[in-house]
Amino acid sequence: MQEGKPSGTAYRVALRRAAHQVFDSPIVFRDPLALRILGMTPEKLGGTDLRAPSRPHSVGLRAFLVGRSRFAEDTLADAVATQGVTQYVLLGAGLDTFAYRNQHPGLRVFEVDHPDTQAWKLSLLSRTKIDVPSTVTHVAVDFHVDTLAQQLAEAGFDMSQPAVFAWLGVVPYLTDEGFTATMEFLSACAPGSELIFDYGLPPEALPQFERMAFESMASRVAAAGEPFQLFFMPDAIHERLCRMGWELIEDLDTSALNARYFAVGKLRALGSGAHMLSARLLPQKADG
Repeated sequence: MQEGKPSGTAYRVALRRAAHQVFDSPIVFRDPLALRILGMTPEKLGGTDLRAPSRPHSVGLRAFLVGRSRFAEDTLADAVATQGVTQYVLLGAGLDTFAYRNQHPGLRVFEVDHPDTQAWKLSLLSRTKIDVPSTVTHVAVDFHVDTLAQQLAEAGFDMSQPAVFAWLGVVPYLTDEGFTATMEFLSACAPGSELIFDYGLPPEALPQFERMAFESMASRVAAAGEPFQLFFMPDAIHERLCRMGWELIEDLDTSALNARYFAVGKLRALGSGAHMLSARLLPQKADG
């Protein structure tokens, strides 16, 4: 993202979550605040440049974006119900609205984002009169000067208790060093914590037509100041997580995501390059 400006990617993702509420049936990811936080109505959204009803790439991208949000919130709900988790951390929260429609009593939500993006979101919440409950804490982190561990600790995050971390739409934009630094922090959290993130296959692993479509999208996000930088093959990321103490729960490619969430209706995630992953932090082994 460009210094001094909020994330343009966060806005485009929010537009597609809002479009899902208007154009798709059945609704897979129901978000009654998706339009409101943008100050839009169904009629106004229909006039955006998404061309949602007729543009296959836009529809396919929308499917993946709403599918990953549904996957994250399903994973959270299961962790709350079965493990009694009381902390949910959104790393790169963008315009996600979960914290303002949270139905889990006792669950505290920490929204982590760059100060510029977070200030923009807070202004939108105020402008659209969306109540900010006492269960949500906004954690501004500028990785040039701040550390995630320090900022979360100051915000009241309890490292001794398990948490669910949702890291959506962030990993592909990181450097390998940035990814490793965040994973080192997450791996020091309480055993039983769960992590959800999406990742993409390297462009050279994609079929030719998909690679051309990816390169077109990559050029657009790079022009917006948010280039793709980090890719993984499934075996490589699974092995890397294992080395850092994590147990893989699920890794869904687009076919698996479609089978789970889009078996009914016309919405389908396209391509073969995008994955959704969840993992659980294991107890550390005793030395010797």
